Amino acid sequence: KEIMKKYIISIFFLFFIYNLQSQVLIALLLGDKLNNGKMEFGLDGGLNFSSISELEANKWKRDFNLGFYFDIKMKKQWYFNTGVLVKSSLGVDNLSETDLNEIGTNLEITQLGDYTQKISYFLVPTLAKYRFKNNLYVEAGPQFGLMYKAWLEHNFNDEEGNENRIREENKDAVNRMEVGAVAGVGYRLLEGLGWTIGVRYHYGLTNVYKNISSIKNHALFLKLNIPIGVSEAKKEEIKEVKDQKQKEKEKKKKSKKQKN
Repeated sequence: KEIMKKYIISIFFLFFIYNLQSQVLIALLLGDKLNNGKMEFGLDGGLNFSSISELEANKWKRDFNLGFYFDIKMKKQWYFNTGVLVKSSLGVDNLSETDLNEIGTNLEITQLGDYTQKISYFLVPTLAKYRFKNNLYVEAGPQFGLMYKAWLEHNFNDEEGNENRIREENKDAVNRMEVGAVAGVGYRLLEGLGWTIGVRYHYGLTNVYKNISSIKNHALFLKLNIPIGVSEAKKEEIKEVKDQKQKEKEKKKKSKKQKN
């Protein structure tokens, strides 16, 4: 029953990702129609810092992430945020000998170099987002992940100073499903009509490894959202904002000249 349950969940996620990729292709072709005020589609990327709790490792792993997002307007200033990070890697850097023995590895454990756990997930946020009138927003909700690749990595320099990298896949030791609680805050540029910058924290609720309990993922995401395709009404609104800013600059210049 447990195996069947895992297969059903995996099939659901694969179907969801496949369906989402189809939506992305449609959005790229029909971006102007999708970005119509009720729904916004765009690129979601940035930098994330991750760690795994209860290990001796004391260095957060840094990596880039990239995917797509959808902001769907629900009511007044409330939105539903979802999408998928297609390229996203969690894990931890600077694993100790104790950590490696606990996780389990066939790598030769030496004092040279650094050992890292890397886990690639498809991450799918399902967040409630509230946008304030000053263009700030807050968001919170669950985030789901499907692991598709995991490996331990040993990076070191040999006696001649050459950089070496040894990898060992440990996908079978890692749980396929990742569930976490997410909270974030951000700001919309260009008077609420341009790119969005923000920060999002992922607090893991499920065990990272199959045979080790109480070890969770934690990650901090520095985000940049770029809308793709803008409706004619939105373009006109952006133009009005830019024109208004230009008029304000000209007024300031005139007032300075008059004072002088």
